[in-house]
Amino acid sequence: MTKPSSLNQYLQNYSVADGWKLIAGNTDNISQVVVIPAFAEKNMLLYTLASLAQNMPASLDYSFVLCVINNKKNSADEVKINNQQTLEYLQALVNKKIQRDRNLNQGLKDIMQLIADSGLRLGYIDASSAGQEVPDEEGGVGMARKIGMDRALILLSNSSSPKTNILSLDADTLVQSNYLTALKDCFINKVKTAIVAYEHQEPDLDEERAAMYCYEIFLRYWILGLRYAKSPYAFHSIGSAMACSTDAYLDVRGMNRREAGEDFYFLNKLAKIGKINYVKKTCVFPSSRASQRVPFGTGKRIQRFLTHEQEEYVLYDPQIFEILAKWLELMEKPFHYTEDEIMKNAGLIHPLLASFLTDSSFEQAWKRVRRNVKDEDTLIKQFHCWFDGFKTLKLINYLSREFYPPVNMFAALENILKMQKIVISECILAANHPDLARQQKIIQYLRQIT
Repeated sequence: MTKPSSLNQYLQNYSVADGWKLIAGNTDNISQVVVIPAFAEKNMLLYTLASLAQNMPASLDYSFVLCVINNKKNSADEVKINNQQTLEYLQALVNKKIQRDRNLNQGLKDIMQLIADSGLRLGYIDASSAGQEVPDEEGGVGMARKIGMDRALILLSNSSSPKTNILSLDADTLVQSNYLTALKDCFINKVKTAIVAYEHQEPDLDEERAAMYCYEIFLRYWILGLRYAKSPYAFHSIGSAMACSTDAYLDVRGMNRREAGEDFYFLNKLAKIGKINYVKKTCVFPSSRASQRVPFGTGKRIQRFLTHEQEEYVLYDPQIFEILAKWLELMEKPFHYTEDEIMKNAGLIHPLLASFLTDSSFEQAWKRVRRNVKDEDTLIKQFHCWFDGFKTLKLINYLSREFYPPVNMFAALENILKMQKIVISECILAANHPDLARQQKIIQYLRQIT
């Protein structure tokens, strides 16, 4: 249960929930809310809801699913039409009047009947109809998540449960039948934030499968590199796999309003207040569809692969993660270092590291931190708040751009595993450009170790 003072402060200063109405049935006695933003997802959303509906009946009793149907005023007409049909489907589900809706074909009726009969507790927010659209200047998945998560916060503030949680899902992401239970169990102890194991859905066409394998290898290589460097930001940033306690949500002042990368920045804030736990007892299955809706992310990367815009079978040079590792090791014992000594040692690690720190105003930031910190543990924590996931990404991109260009994907993967003394699967060894079957084995192997 959240503290009333913190909740009231958040609602007064940061919440956007009052701008949109919740349409729902009974919301009593819930302890977790699944928030699903939906943008022109009338069919995919139903399959996602059906996968949730097949969770254990007991878990459906304490869980509530909140869909946020959203678009901007200037969104395409086909998006608005799709969203209006989605709203009709959701209204039918909330009212449990599926068979009376003549606009549905029999297949969709069957899926909706399954959802309605399951006991899934469901509601929705209309951020799509005229006068209810998300603002043009800040519309997008971040704003849609924020609308839903802020409303979830209010719903859960009335819960008698000592642990209340907000789960984040996407409209095209399927879940396993133990998803709700596994997340509930995860937060029993003092967990603040969790990331669920994920596996992208397997496309039918070979080229689309190749695109998905390539992108997921990139994502998992990133984690391997950050783990090698012992970065506290070595976690997957997947919007459809996030979950946090309501207390943690308040502590970081809620979700941001970004049009893309909202999951990365949200988790970056959450990592500063506690460990990001990885839940492997269940799994979510994001879509691997091509898309141009956002400037980066899964859909964009798949689209880029399919249009052959650039070479995709490349990864960051593993030497970059060696530099990062030495930098983080230097800052494990920073209490007696002046900013000048740190800059000198950074230059010995690599001149470009020192240049990056200068450009990032490290010396000025370090002086401010040192003035206000009396012990080393707090100093280390403050360092990682300054050199956070975003600055880590910026350093890696800077080194890649200036000195260490991307290298062959499979050679980089083999090297990063050797650097960590991880037993390497035969499917990776000496693989310059493996065929699709071998790439599938590589993905399956990486899913086990990341």
